[in-house]
Amino acid sequence: MEHILPAYRDPLFGILLLIGAALVIAIASYGWGLYKQQKEEGKLHRFLQTFESKECALETETLAYDPQLLKPLTLLAKAFEYAGEYPKAIGIYRYLITHNDDEATRLELMEQLGSTYLKAGFLERAKQLFLEILRRSPRRKRVLSELGIVYERMQRFDEAKEVIEPLRELGVETETLEAFLDFLSLKHDKGRSDEEKRSAYIAAIEAHPFLYRPALEALFKIDDATAWRYVDADRFDKIADLMWRLGGSQLDLDIIAQHTLWQRLYFARGDRKEDAKEICGVFEIDLIATAKKGGMEGIDLHFTYLCDACKQNFPVPFLRCPSCMQIGTLLVERHLAKRDDEAGHSLL
Repeated sequence: MEHILPAYRDPLFGILLLIGAALVIAIASYGWGLYKQQKEEGKLHRFLQTFESKECALETETLAYDPQLLKPLTLLAKAFEYAGEYPKAIGIYRYLITHNDDEATRLELMEQLGSTYLKAGFLERAKQLFLEILRRSPRRKRVLSELGIVYERMQRFDEAKEVIEPLRELGVETETLEAFLDFLSLKHDKGRSDEEKRSAYIAAIEAHPFLYRPALEALFKIDDATAWRYVDADRFDKIADLMWRLGGSQLDLDIIAQHTLWQRLYFARGDRKEDAKEICGVFEIDLIATAKKGGMEGIDLHFTYLCDACKQNFPVPFLRCPSCMQIGTLLVERHLAKRDDEAGHSLL
């Protein structure tokens, strides 16, 4: 035996010992890696089981998975999501995540699932899923952005602001987001006095054009006189619905008398007996005012709201588009309609 194995003083013995140690470490590392992978997969499966979907377009319990199903099923899920059938999209995404072994693909699918939860209004589920994704892959801009939106919709503005710094480090422009979150935080802060809010709303109007409409609307809720100082006829397309729906007690007759647009608008609405001497250039207002002078009553203005980014139309105004999540993309569209005499003007 002593002729087969080299003596411990022999250099060959040291080499064999080193190779043996390396093999043991490699085998141990490989085994530990498999164990960690299986443990992570088990944690992921248990994590996904907490988000059981009650409705799915597929019989996922019996459907055998084939890698070639990935693309068509992903497209099908996106189609359901676009159509607003979120439970069906969620069921498909969960099925694909559970049966896919590629980590990069799985993270992409989890990202899509989180976005679907967000659009469907399942904020707590979206938050948990986004945090799980970031635990696995921290440098994902979209996930960070949408996690901030989740906190924003939960009115947890301090936590929403925490995503700003990592987004900035990843090269994302965050100035608009910071101003937007500051405005929302102020608007929902019941501990701030009206005077503090008034000053902050004025600062927002002067510093950030995209906040002009929501800040003016907020001003009208606390101080009509101050709000009228910042009413800009040149931005009528942004505030047409606000001005049309103002309560009669909120009108500043002196300012109205100084501008043709406001004279015609409030004559058309029935608040003034005297019309302006010339047209204002806004087709719908001029038409209603001219019809009223001719004895034709009962014409009203209705409004819908368009996102300038994704071109989706909504029945109510928004600060952030519910579809594409962009900030400051609201366009107000005017429509002539029959007047509902039982409806009041003021929505403020």
